[in-house]
Amino acid sequence: MPLGWYALHSKPRKEELLYEQVTLLNIDNFFPRIRIQTVNPRAAKVKAYFPGYVFIHADLAEIGFSNLNWLPGATGLVSFDGEPASIPETLIEAVRRKIERINDLGGDLYDGLESGETVQIAEGPFAGYEAIFDARLPGTERVRVLLKLLQKRQFPVELPAAQVERLRQKIVLKK
Repeated sequence: MPLGWYALHSKPRKEELLYEQVTLLNIDNFFPRIRIQTVNPRAAKVKAYFPGYVFIHADLAEIGFSNLNWLPGATGLVSFDGEPASIPETLIEAVRRKIERINDLGGDLYDGLESGETVQIAEGPFAGYEAIFDARLPGTERVRVLLKLLQKRQFPVELPAAQVERLRQKIVLKK
């Protein structure tokens, strides 16, 4: 098999252990993590961007499937019909750029947003629209924004937080 990128699935909350195991074997890898703002000072300051996965760049014939499947913390390679699924290099690079952008801006961008801030929707069916940030939904990676579609009416829309980007302008909501 040629050298390529593959997703190695981890046991629940064992991504860090799997990352360390892969690194100890000198396998080129990518474990995307973002900094987060926590209320509890003892809480973790980083979290996995793709919980449950570590990406490896390897020649699987040289390493051997069973060596990867039996690593502590691993459940195996992501495969379809018994064939490991390769990931395009361009996708890995796009994820690297996104992680760098989030971390350069201070980590988890969405904790600092305040109700009334103007945001731009970067991805999904509403990509390119500007909206007003309303709230971060507790216990989820989702936010509620108010999208202006028809004249002066604003519609609440719930989106994954990663689809929203902060703009500099702030609008005060009337309640």
